[in-house]
Amino acid sequence: MRSDGGWKLGCAVLAVAALAGCAIAPSPPPPVTAPPAGAARYRAVAWDALPGWRDDRVQDSWLAFVVGCKALVARAATTVQWRAACNAASAIDGNDAGAIRAFYEAQFKPYAIEAPDGRAEGLVTGYYEPMVTGSRTATSRFGVPLYGVPEDLLTIDLASVHPELAGKRLRGRLDGRRVVPYWTRADIMNGRRPAARVLAYVDDPVDAFFLEVQGSGRVALTDGTTVRVGYADQNGHPYKAIGRVLVERGALSLEQVSMQAIRAWAKAHIDEMPALLTENPSYVFFREIPPAAPGTLEAAIDGPIGALGVPLAAGRTIAVDPRSVPLGTPVFLVTTYPASDAELARVVLAHDTGGAIRGAIRADLFFGFGTQAGEQAGRMKQPGRMWMLWPRDAPLPGAVQP
Repeated sequence: MRSDGGWKLGCAVLAVAALAGCAIAPSPPPPVTAPPAGAARYRAVAWDALPGWRDDRVQDSWLAFVVGCKALVARAATTVQWRAACNAASAIDGNDAGAIRAFYEAQFKPYAIEAPDGRAEGLVTGYYEPMVTGSRTATSRFGVPLYGVPEDLLTIDLASVHPELAGKRLRGRLDGRRVVPYWTRADIMNGRRPAARVLAYVDDPVDAFFLEVQGSGRVALTDGTTVRVGYADQNGHPYKAIGRVLVERGALSLEQVSMQAIRAWAKAHIDEMPALLTENPSYVFFREIPPAAPGTLEAAIDGPIGALGVPLAAGRTIAVDPRSVPLGTPVFLVTTYPASDAELARVVLAHDTGGAIRGAIRADLFFGFGTQAGEQAGRMKQPGRMWMLWPRDAPLPGAVQP
C-alpha cells in the first residue's frame, strides 16, 4: 500500500459502490464526544455490545497489533497515548486467546463509531496484493512501465503558507519558471515519459492499472526472481473510478460493478480499454520494497507496507479515513463476507488509508496475496459497523489529518 502516510488507492475502483448509499440506523443515544464536522462521533459501549466479540479468534489479530505498536511508540505524536498498552502487550502470550481478550478489555474501551448525522452503518470494501508478470527490460512482450518517483515531480506542502491546510499537498512540474500540473495518465500513456527509473515492465496494461488501484503488489520477473513494489507517490490529479465511467456509459449496472466485471469488460473490448484508462487522470509511481529480515515480526506477516509503515496482515488489517479512526487503532469490525449474508466479526487494525476511503464508517479490508484473495476483495461491497478500541487513559481523538 501507500507509504507516504496518507494515500492508498486501495480498492478505489469499487468506489462507485458509494453511489448506492448506506443503510440508515435508528437514532443512537447522545455520543460521548462530537469532534469537528466531517469526523466521527464516538459512543461508549460495553464489551458485550460488540456482536461476536466473545467468538472472535482474537489471537489472529495479535501479530498485527504488536507490529503496529512498534510504529506507534516510535512516533512522538502517538507515543504517550499508546505506551501503556504497548508495554503491557510484551507480557502477553500471543497464542493465548483468553489472555489476549483480557488484554484488550483491560487496556482499551470500545466506542461505537457513528457518522456526524448519527448513522451507525457504512460501507466495507476489500483490496489485496496482486501478482503480475514482468521484466527488468522492455521487450516485444513486456512494454508497460512501472515507474519510480520522477525526479521532475514537485511536491508543495501548502501548510508552510497556510497552516489551516496541514496535510494538503500540490504536485506539479516546472515549465520554464512556472509550476504547472504534472503529466496526466493520458499524457504518460501517449508518450510523455516521466523523468523516472522504470522498476519493471509488465505485459498487460490492465494488470498495471489494477496494480495502481491496489497500491502494491509483486512482480514475477523473467529471470525467476520476484520483487515487491508499493505506492511511493502520485501525479497529483484526482482519481476517477473507471467502474463509475462504465456505469455512466451504461456498459455495466451499479450492481454488476466489481473488479472481475471490469476485467471481463476489458477482455471483450480490448481496443476501447486504453481510452477508458485515460478517463482516470491519476497515475501512481512505485518503489521497490525490500524483503523483511528473517525471523522478524514483519517477515512473519509478509504483507505489503501500509500507511502506518508496517506490513498488512491478511484479514486483520483495514484501510480507514484517518480523520475518523487514527492509524494504528484496533477496530472491531462487523460486516458480512463478499456477496453473502454470513457474518464477519473480528478485531482488525487500522494500518492503512486510501484515496477512496472517506467517511466515519468506511473500511477497506485487506484480504491478502494472490488470486483467491483477489476474488474475495473484488466482490467485497458489504454494509458494516465499526467500534473503535481506544486506550483507556487517552483522550478521544478529534479531527485527524490524513
